[in-house]
Amino acid sequence: MLGFLKKPVAVTVEINMNLVALTVMGLISRLWELSYPRAVVFDEVYYGQFVSLYMKRIFFVDDSGPPLGHMLLALGGYLGGFDGNFLWNRIGAEYGMNVPVWSLRLLPALAGALCVPLAYQILVELQFSHCAALGAALLILLENSLITQSRFMLLESILIFFILLAVLSYLKFYNLQRHSSFSGSWWFWLLLTGVACSCAVGVKYMGLFTYMLLLATAGLHFWHMIGDQNLSNVSLMCHFLARGLALILIPVAMYLSFFYVHLALLYRSGPHDQIMTSAFQASLEGGLARITQGQPLEVAYGSQITLRNVLGKPMQCWLHSHTNTYPIRYENGRGSSHQQQVTCYPFKDVNNWWIVKDPGMQQLVVSNPPRPVRHGHIVQLVHGITTRYLNTHDVAAPLSPHSQEVSCYIDYNISMPAQNLWRVEIVNRQSDTDVWKTILSEVRFVHVNTSAVLKASGFLGASLPEWGYRQLEVVGEKLSKGYHQSMVWNVEEHRYGKSQEQKEREVELHSPTQMDISKNLSFMAKFTELQWKILTLKNEDTEHKYSSSALDWITMDTNIPYWLHPTSGAQIHLLGNVVTWASANVAALVYACLSLWYLIRRRRKIHDIPEDAWQLWVSAGGMCVGGWAVNYLPSFLMEKTLFLYHYLPALTFQILLIPIVLQHLGDHLCRSLLLKSMFSALIVAWFSSVYLVYRTFSPVTYGEPSLSATELKDLRWKDSWNILIQKQ
Repeated sequence: MLGFLKKPVAVTVEINMNLVALTVMGLISRLWELSYPRAVVFDEVYYGQFVSLYMKRIFFVDDSGPPLGHMLLALGGYLGGFDGNFLWNRIGAEYGMNVPVWSLRLLPALAGALCVPLAYQILVELQFSHCAALGAALLILLENSLITQSRFMLLESILIFFILLAVLSYLKFYNLQRHSSFSGSWWFWLLLTGVACSCAVGVKYMGLFTYMLLLATAGLHFWHMIGDQNLSNVSLMCHFLARGLALILIPVAMYLSFFYVHLALLYRSGPHDQIMTSAFQASLEGGLARITQGQPLEVAYGSQITLRNVLGKPMQCWLHSHTNTYPIRYENGRGSSHQQQVTCYPFKDVNNWWIVKDPGMQQLVVSNPPRPVRHGHIVQLVHGITTRYLNTHDVAAPLSPHSQEVSCYIDYNISMPAQNLWRVEIVNRQSDTDVWKTILSEVRFVHVNTSAVLKASGFLGASLPEWGYRQLEVVGEKLSKGYHQSMVWNVEEHRYGKSQEQKEREVELHSPTQMDISKNLSFMAKFTELQWKILTLKNEDTEHKYSSSALDWITMDTNIPYWLHPTSGAQIHLLGNVVTWASANVAALVYACLSLWYLIRRRRKIHDIPEDAWQLWVSAGGMCVGGWAVNYLPSFLMEKTLFLYHYLPALTFQILLIPIVLQHLGDHLCRSLLLKSMFSALIVAWFSSVYLVYRTFSPVTYGEPSLSATELKDLRWKDSWNILIQKQ
């Protein structure tokens, strides 16, 4: 029974020394002198501020993409003990001793280093030779632009790592499909494909393009499986469900988890809160939550409230009035009602307070018990300080003549009666009997007499003239003109009024509330709002000095100076290996021409290469050319400011195509021994030139050694390159 103990337990390990060597070289090239320069380099000034906010648990919104990339950068800061105290205000600023520069740059550098062995394995899984795979890895290793981008606190190297990991995982899964479906390794690589895709999308939305490519590839492969008569219907259904789970459900769940962690970490109020709804702001510690703590939940007749416009564009603002009236005549000659002005004011102010009044009663206090206002109820809104009623009538608004003027009614004893009844419509109600709730309810006020809706029209960017103190216009908009968030309001601050006398009420309007209310949002509600803000929030994209167009990238007619030493002239540039970029373009052109030639010939029943070689050519090229196309072509449709580094994911796929084309030419077009020898010699010479260019531009890739003005001028191979030369 114990006979197995008579022999020693032996474990056999097979180590691919190519992979080990490539990994070591990748680590050396990306980690060498990683802390240099100890100064803010280009977009570190942008991402660094988010790392600081993570360290301090302060909420922020970044419209550039999902939070995973930011969290990974923040993880580096956390591991290095960063406290978040650094002013990220300019490129070139020296880091303080409290900033763990090496740790902050570590994860992007590791991701960039691991792209080298990933490139090798992808070519192997595409059924190409180890020599071709080694060439692909070395091209990634010696690509100056990829080295530069991975050595700083930037996201492109992390994005490319997850993209390549997703491609490799899917290829391994697909190759296992033929002989070991539903095995442990089959499940591992399928699940890892979904995980890597979700991580790529979670770093930057550009990862979505490769995710779509892999989904399309998986769909095509499954379509071929449907035609396999050896597979039963049950087996096909199991394959379909497995792919749906791994490639759709798990990525969606992981994407949600990124936001869950993001929101769990950032629980404190911060400078970005103002673009979120009142309910979201109130869920954060400090800020609005501190102001609104203890508010009653249900709005009742007699409630004192402030009304915030839900749209929040171009800035958050509250319904506001003051004693000043509209001018009798505007600059263009049109007349007004000369009533008290009503505006949307972008600051908290005592004149933002309104009292919800029952039209059938005179009292301005909350009864005991309170009578809540429900959807469909008719109310009057009384301005707290001036006690005048919110009113609209058939008079043109000052800036929007096709809309009605909104005012607080002053009785001038002329033929202009008050029209101050408003119907409360709860937009996000669950039923028609819903109670109007503080912060949570989004409401519209529909004017009873004219059916106009109370609307902040200042979202169009126009503000009132000097007589209106440059505040935003509020109008009555006809319902027939459709629905817009500028017509929706929510109660932000709220108290139950107790004072009937005006002087006592004015004191009360400045007093804190005393009743408790919970305003916590569910995760899905917060996720939905934050996701919508990320997708729709548009910063004012101004033309950057180093921005470029997608057409400039193909031939590398542009570069980006990342850093310049203030005295020595040492500098770092995002600049690619010229030979590699040109070779990638040639490889893509050769692939397109050869593919067209083969297709035309095959249409004539002429097969120039064996069928298995043709399938290999199509599948490998489809992955690489497809990866290049889906990551590059959408750039022509993007409206945001573009930079050279946006091309790097597409470039990576194009580089992988080079050894594919070279092996194909060597195997199928160089048929004599002499041609093969000459072709091999050309490849050696070409690769030597790749290494020579890498070494030539290394000083501006790593930032050292510093070069003289003459040496810098010699590096300006194109007139369009911006090489910085300091005046002596």
